[in-house]
Amino acid sequence: MIVEGGRARRMFGWRRREPYLIPRTLGRIIEGLSRPERAVPQPRRHNPGAVVDCAVYHGGKRRPGLSHYADAAQAARRQRDAFVWLGLHEPDESTMASIAAVFGLHHLTADQAAAAGHRPAAETLGDVTRLVLRTARYVEHEELTATSEVVDTGDVTVLIGPHFVITIRHGAAGALKPVRNDLEARPAMLAAGPWSVAYAVCDRMVDLYLEVAGHVERDLEALEAVAFAADKAPDIAHVYQLKREMVEFKRAVLPLQEPLQRLLDHGVVPDALYPYLVDVRGRLGRAVDRVAGFDDLLNSILQARLAQVSVDQNNDMRKIASWAAIAAVQTAIAGIYGMNFKVMPGLDWQYGYPAVLLLMAVASVVLYRRLKRVGWL
Repeated sequence: MIVEGGRARRMFGWRRREPYLIPRTLGRIIEGLSRPERAVPQPRRHNPGAVVDCAVYHGGKRRPGLSHYADAAQAARRQRDAFVWLGLHEPDESTMASIAAVFGLHHLTADQAAAAGHRPAAETLGDVTRLVLRTARYVEHEELTATSEVVDTGDVTVLIGPHFVITIRHGAAGALKPVRNDLEARPAMLAAGPWSVAYAVCDRMVDLYLEVAGHVERDLEALEAVAFAADKAPDIAHVYQLKREMVEFKRAVLPLQEPLQRLLDHGVVPDALYPYLVDVRGRLGRAVDRVAGFDDLLNSILQARLAQVSVDQNNDMRKIASWAAIAAVQTAIAGIYGMNFKVMPGLDWQYGYPAVLLLMAVASVVLYRRLKRVGWL
């Protein structure tokens, strides 16, 4: 009985302690759940090599730090009147596909932005406007040759969305770092949103057109100065090479008029930036006039040089004909006395040989002076 009672007491005691173990276990579980978890550090994402710069702007000011474009896009969506400016240089298709997924771009827009060599254009697809401009850069050279590169061109695509602007540049010309620096120094302009970047890019490209036009004008003046020089006339190949470079420059400048006018007419440009783009259109018109004038001047120089070559050839032919006429006199006299006839005047004359030589010399001098007087020699 005692054993059984002790066993019963042990069993009873275990049963009495059981209700106290359950709340203690629950308390440990609750304590573990309420304890703050240690934050696991996430690896910092890095932008691809094609990303030149990426920043979020709000109120005309740049938020500090270089953000990954995906993080920047999320930050711009969360804050009103904020936008992200993503600058790219020659991105590949995979990079553009990733960017298109983050910013919600159409795949055709991404494919076109990844390719180079586009013509100036402006089109709107959904809430994204695509603006393409050609870039230009003057290539320094000591003198114009048949292979001189005078103007280097590329292209830049600007994708304008409600909370982002993406600039994609192809080629060495038209770096946009000065555009970003100048625009960040003008917070009132930058506060106008993504279209302020589009205006700044257009303004920069037109300034480059006028700058290149100034350098080319000096080359044309130098070429025109020596076009009719007798001692150092330019080769036609040099003139033709400069004309080819001007054709490339004209393809960059002239087609931009229609897309820029379309943006102004369709009302997609904010009212605050409309006067600025009108000013850009006016300066673009001056650049177009100058380039068209260059083309006409080159055509005139080329035609004049071709005419001068024809005149030089005629002069050469007259000189050749004059000397041939002088030589024909000696040839005629020598041919007559070389026919070996038995009866010929002067064959038995003592002074016949010197007299014939004197006749040849006198005839040559007379012909030379006559041809010299009429300008053939």
